[in-house]
Amino acid sequence: MDLSNLRPAKGSIKKGKRIGRGQGSGRGGTSTRGHKGAKSRSGYSKKIGFEGGQMPLQRRVPKYGFKNVNRKEFKGINVSTLQNLAEQNNIEKIDFEVLIMAGLVSKNALVKILGNGNLERKLEVHAHAFSKSAIEAIEAKKGTVVKL
Repeated sequence: MDLSNLRPAKGSIKKGKRIGRGQGSGRGGTSTRGHKGAKSRSGYSKKIGFEGGQMPLQRRVPKYGFKNVNRKEFKGINVSTLQNLAEQNNIEKIDFEVLIMAGLVSKNALVKILGNGNLERKLEVHAHAFSKSAIEAIEAKKGTVVKL
């Protein structure tokens, strides 16, 4: 077998209906569109979401809320996670690259350090945002906080 004698499986390929090719074809005349009415005409298209006159779903369901276009979505990382990371890798400086390497954040994420857990090491932490409790926890161990 080679590329010159490849064939689709038997019965897998069907010829399309040839519509509107005269009465002899069996599909001439109205060309399977029936008689009269908008659907039989060329250029017909119904409105998106039209439900035959019934109140459409997008008008039945009430509107609520809004999307804030200026929202900044942060990936929260707790101080306890930083403690574990520092112990495992034996490091004093935790920056964005370290967090990416550890698989905690993606390269496009904004990072916020949160104050849950306790810290036993002096750390230099680089992130986009910090909670008050996280700053207190890091500075209590004589660590430094650097906002990116």
